[in-house]
Amino acid sequence: MQFVVMDLEWNNTYAKKANGYINEIIEIGAVKLDEDIETVDTFSCIIRSQIGKKLRGSVKKLTHLTNDDISAGMPFTKTFSLFRKWIGNEETVIFTWGDGDIRVLLDNFKYLNGIKVVPFLKTYCDLQKCFQKYSKAGKGQQTGLLAAAEMLGIDPEMYIHHRALGDSMLTAEILKKIYNTGFVEPEYIECNEEFYSRLLYKAKVIRNIDNPLVDKKKLCHNCENCGSACEQLTKWKFHCQFFRANFYCSECDLTYSVGIRFKKLYDQVEFRKIVSVKEPEQKNETEENV
Repeated sequence: MQFVVMDLEWNNTYAKKANGYINEIIEIGAVKLDEDIETVDTFSCIIRSQIGKKLRGSVKKLTHLTNDDISAGMPFTKTFSLFRKWIGNEETVIFTWGDGDIRVLLDNFKYLNGIKVVPFLKTYCDLQKCFQKYSKAGKGQQTGLLAAAEMLGIDPEMYIHHRALGDSMLTAEILKKIYNTGFVEPEYIECNEEFYSRLLYKAKVIRNIDNPLVDKKKLCHNCENCGSACEQLTKWKFHCQFFRANFYCSECDLTYSVGIRFKKLYDQVEFRKIVSVKEPEQKNETEENV
């Protein structure tokens, strides 16, 4: 058993063949660790741009890569052929920080190679998800790579940020810190048909309040101050991904602006609620002088 921690950098660009935008991979970095979680090798390569001709300004600023760098890089197919050979035939778990890199990798294989799987991906683990459980962070509170490192006493300044090899090395140090805590191995995922179905599934925000997936029990609000049931003042209206309505607590004389969102994921409906207190409307100058 061996472990490979991988990180990608990409450039968002228009893809004519896809009639839309795609995150084109421009760099890969990886760290290989043995069964004792000791670093044994690294892999790093800048990838020649085949879709976009120029890097976005934000990408240049973050990575310090230039258009000349990606023009002189190695082609995507050759890069990942070498990467596959570098991994070898040993049973391997691939780690990334969050599953964004895996989704982008799959999109690039589909667009550039015409295949719907990642050839070297057999077992996968989202280390960010492991860390969330290890640190007991609340749901929806995703911890960034640098913040996680600092929480574990790792100096992130020892690594080059926003470059694939530097970020993969930092991620590998986090793996070393939490591997024996019991929070990592349970998150291993077999990269089977269901795995790819989940990756390919596009989450959708529910826009119709009468949709049967909307939990009607959640269409109410209790006062944040006293806990009493509030009176709904306005009908639900959909705006900016949320159903929104106003509620009033007569006990506390408070009016709340409530937003709720239902998002259909692969196998569940995600619920999110945001609440704010509406300030009383200001009286005009004439009324104040009466």
